[in-house]
Amino acid sequence: MARRSASSASGTGVWPWLGLAAIILIIDQFTKTLILGYYQYGGVTEITSFFNIVRAHNTGAAFSFLADAAGWQRWMFTGIGVVAAVFIFWMLRKHAGQKLFSFAMACILGGAIGNVIDRMMHGYVVDFLDFHLGGKHFPAFNVADSAITIGAVCLVLDELRRVRKS
Repeated sequence: MARRSASSASGTGVWPWLGLAAIILIIDQFTKTLILGYYQYGGVTEITSFFNIVRAHNTGAAFSFLADAAGWQRWMFTGIGVVAAVFIFWMLRKHAGQKLFSFAMACILGGAIGNVIDRMMHGYVVDFLDFHLGGKHFPAFNVADSAITIGAVCLVLDELRRVRKS
């Protein structure tokens, strides 16, 4: 008798999770295309007293980490993103039946691929969501960054839930 994986045992395969990752990727790339098409670098539209749409370029990682490096960081972060995407795909195949875990991984996968595409096409990640308060601005970010953050929070929640059960 053949062994059943966790995904086949629960009836959930990898495809819904890859579909979610694809939807995140499409939304991310669509919004970045709009920003590139309608805004010049540094352009700003005030939406509310605490939120702007901007066009920013991030050659680094989260919070512009290594943004001032000599250019090698583009390929390092691209490589990390590709390796992460392959690992996440493998994890999704192995654990597709674990809903919160797979949701988290799909969010991270869609976001990671979105930012890898930017790095490969432009040499930077397009950021455009700018929240601020009292003259202090949170670093601009994008849909991919939001999905990665949501995925990371869900991974923590999933682990807390798993620890609580044991």
